[in-house]
Amino acid sequence: MIRILVADDEPDVVEVIGLGLNLNSPDWEVLSAEDGPTALDSFHRYNPDLLILDMHMPGMTGLDVCKLVRSESAEIPIIFLTVRDEEIEKVRGLEAGADDYITKPFSPLELTARIRALLRRTQRGKISTRPLGFAYQDLAIDYNSRSVTLNRENIRLTAIEYNLLYLLASNAGQVLPHSFLLTKVWGPEYRNDFDYLKVHVRHLREKLNDDAQNPRFIFTERSKGYRFAGAPES
Repeated sequence: MIRILVADDEPDVVEVIGLGLNLNSPDWEVLSAEDGPTALDSFHRYNPDLLILDMHMPGMTGLDVCKLVRSESAEIPIIFLTVRDEEIEKVRGLEAGADDYITKPFSPLELTARIRALLRRTQRGKISTRPLGFAYQDLAIDYNSRSVTLNRENIRLTAIEYNLLYLLASNAGQVLPHSFLLTKVWGPEYRNDFDYLKVHVRHLREKLNDDAQNPRFIFTERSKGYRFAGAPES
């Protein structure tokens, strides 16, 4: 059974989400929290499969909760809810570690579809990997375990960050267009959402100690896409 934790300080919103998800996916268990501290406690207590966080809860905000959760788990999918349909809001959520973003008001069907797509990408792996792995300089990727090491130290990546790195590295030396990466990693409905790609590439570079101005691994091809340096050694 899939367990979903919804955190929002508006009880009506939580109720609508719970009823909608139970109607569209009766095999899902929906838990609720009315504030950030309760959400964090429920995350530790119930080990949910996915978090839905209101971005602007009073006190401990959804952004705060997301950052704390991400410090403990790179794998759990996180969706932000917000009333503001602004680019800066989307970027703030993605920078905090969220995987997706939805603006209120929304339909339960849309939210259910987003959850299903996100669970496919993160839990079952939307991108099928090959056996063996990839090595370039001091970076190594094990395709079977989906693990990444840099200078023999483990690097914690979210599932989406791993899928993005896998696509780039397994096509080393080739320029991959923005729309191609967005379609393969997030899905065709995201092919024009360049903010998602920009933020996650920046996160990848930070975790790989890769300077965007003088990169070793991920190169920006202006107005085209991104390219991973060199070619795989194995």
